[in-house]
Amino acid sequence: MQSTPASAAQRRLAGLARQRFVEGLCAGLPSLDQAVQNFLRTQMSQAGTGREMQLRHDAWMHYQRQRTDWIGRTGAAWRAALAPHPGQVADADGAHNPFELLSDDVMENKVQASRMALMVSEQLGQDFDQMRQCTQSLEERNLVGKDILWPDGVCLRLVEQWGEAGLSRGELRMVFTPLQRGLAHLLQQHYQAMNAFYAAQGVTPADLRSRIRHTTGGGGLPHPNPPSSQSRLHAAQCLTGGSPPPPRAHAQHAPPAAGRTPLAHLRQQAQGVVLGQLLQLLAQPAPGLFGLSAPARPSPALAHALALSPMPAGASGVVAQGGGPQAVVQLVSQARKQSTELKQKAETGNEKVVVEVLALMFQSILTEERIPPAVRVWFARLQVPVLRVALAEPAFFSNPDHPARKLIDRMGACAMGFDAAAINGSALEAEIRRIVQVIEQYPETGSRVFQLVYDEFEKFLSRFLTEKQTTARVVSVAQQVEQKAVLTIQYTIELRDLLRDVPVRDEIREFLFRTWAEVLALSAVRHGAQHADTVAYKHAAANLVWAVSAKPKRSDRARLIQNLPTLLRQLRQGLTLMGVDGAAQNAQIKVLTDTLADAFQSKTAAIPQAHLDAMVERLVNLEDLMGDATLGEVPLNVENVEMLLGIDASSIHVLADNGARVDDAMLAWAQELQPGAWYTLDHNGGAAHVQYIWQSQRNQLHLFAAVDGRSYLIQLHRLAAYLQAGLLVVQDAEGLTLRATRAALAKLDANPERLLG
Repeated sequence: MQSTPASAAQRRLAGLARQRFVEGLCAGLPSLDQAVQNFLRTQMSQAGTGREMQLRHDAWMHYQRQRTDWIGRTGAAWRAALAPHPGQVADADGAHNPFELLSDDVMENKVQASRMALMVSEQLGQDFDQMRQCTQSLEERNLVGKDILWPDGVCLRLVEQWGEAGLSRGELRMVFTPLQRGLAHLLQQHYQAMNAFYAAQGVTPADLRSRIRHTTGGGGLPHPNPPSSQSRLHAAQCLTGGSPPPPRAHAQHAPPAAGRTPLAHLRQQAQGVVLGQLLQLLAQPAPGLFGLSAPARPSPALAHALALSPMPAGASGVVAQGGGPQAVVQLVSQARKQSTELKQKAETGNEKVVVEVLALMFQSILTEERIPPAVRVWFARLQVPVLRVALAEPAFFSNPDHPARKLIDRMGACAMGFDAAAINGSALEAEIRRIVQVIEQYPETGSRVFQLVYDEFEKFLSRFLTEKQTTARVVSVAQQVEQKAVLTIQYTIELRDLLRDVPVRDEIREFLFRTWAEVLALSAVRHGAQHADTVAYKHAAANLVWAVSAKPKRSDRARLIQNLPTLLRQLRQGLTLMGVDGAAQNAQIKVLTDTLADAFQSKTAAIPQAHLDAMVERLVNLEDLMGDATLGEVPLNVENVEMLLGIDASSIHVLADNGARVDDAMLAWAQELQPGAWYTLDHNGGAAHVQYIWQSQRNQLHLFAAVDGRSYLIQLHRLAAYLQAGLLVVQDAEGLTLRATRAALAKLDANPERLLG
């Protein structure tokens, strides 16, 4: 149908705004180039290792050679994005085939661009939303993720042209921060300019939901033409149960929720892609899919069928016989038959879609070979409870944090590393069985029961993962290592503060700060902060300070001679506690006794006794005043572990921080790993299959256990470095339900007729 003159004028206005926006971006490219050059120049002037300095110099020289080409290519790519007609409808990713196989380079570009767009979007305010609403109102369509007006579209073309200009991904990572900052400022500036242009033309933001047309459902003939954007939005309403979801790219790049890891961000982005594909599939011509509101509960016939079929036929018998590969094959067939029967009872198109999608998702879950068959047998019994929830809460499909999805993902991720022999009869299998049975007992409670058992499963994991005797011992030692490190830091700080204005020779300061602070910390960890030995060591610190101070009075010298044997005995005991004995101990004591001899001959004023008494009191009660504000890096090595463990620690691999530089995002990810997940650890050229089982109270130490009994105690920054370098790779990056949704969509894309069959 031809456009009316008014709508044609609106589209021309939007097209002019787009052109002004892109030209503004292109005009700002020199500022981005300057930001990159300034950053690389600053990096070259900073100190570093020889390798780091060479890499910075090489990056600077390479960028100088390629920068002109990159700027020209990026400007051309941005302008080329204006070539398609503004009203042309594209899919959410700008691709014609959502299941097209993509090369590694293309996927890497998408990941880098998504990351940049995410950070850029977090710095944009209301100007972007106002521009988006005005443009969508003028063009009478939703903007899509690859649109040049989206941060995604701008970033993707910029990243693509970086590679096309011959610049490397490593160089892009190096200049990532100044580039995204400069781009955020540039986009903000030109979003404001677009809004000012729209305002001058009398265009104001509009609520696009008022433009959605609600059609009537039913079993009519297929649509002769592809559905409009309004139909797509209404299909989203049918799926998510209410107002249409926000545009995908905007939702994808919303500010991250508290506690969400970089891996969770990637999963959320992938979830947005999958949801977009599902909405696209629902928008294909098919009878009865449009104009249907999502029901709050199943229709009577379907509800009755669900009540009669709480689980796949014969599931109880299969479980009783013990789960095995053949049992799983049998259950998959039974579950497929049950879904077909339930779909025949469905009275609306929406119900048929939900039943079919859930059936295909569970088909994928039940055929996941990495999960032991015994666990998949129990997962089969969750299909009907999850179907009830999906029918009542359509947000199950769009919300990766839905309790039902989280529970299945969590249980699947924890079971994924076990083989059938290891998990059969284990506490983990028993807990999964208990959870499924609890869910089956409360069929009408919806997502609340899933949230309840999810919380219980998390509590179970905290016990289960560390209950083995060897693991519990390693955890205990790791806790002591961190506690000793914290106390050492605190004692050192306190001693430095107490001796700031006290005339004490450098040899004594060095001994107290570097050696005796660690003696105090180790004694406090082993015996307790108020144990008699620990208190005696604290008095010894003050007595040593007094002993090496000037002794102008005869009474002071006589007192020192009387107390010296006790003081030296305490000092030797403390050094022995630290493992310093023999010749090394004698050398330490000799330095102290030489300083004591000098104190006999000094004529300077003595340290007031009141100051020494205050020092002792402060040290004795220091633990009551401690906090985490001054916690730095935890000293970690095999000797520390063996000293605290008291046995050979050859089965414990200690990976201490080595100064490797890591991104803040990787550090945040390392602090928020979920216990129970399985990883592949590439350490010293050998790959180990490990489960993440524990993190210390202050997140400084992390423990992984391998199936062969080895343990890997890794310090925080080293863990982040392994994640960043790809030496520690999660085995279930997407999550079980997201992967199952993707598999279901692949089948529906190939055979959409099965939705209503």
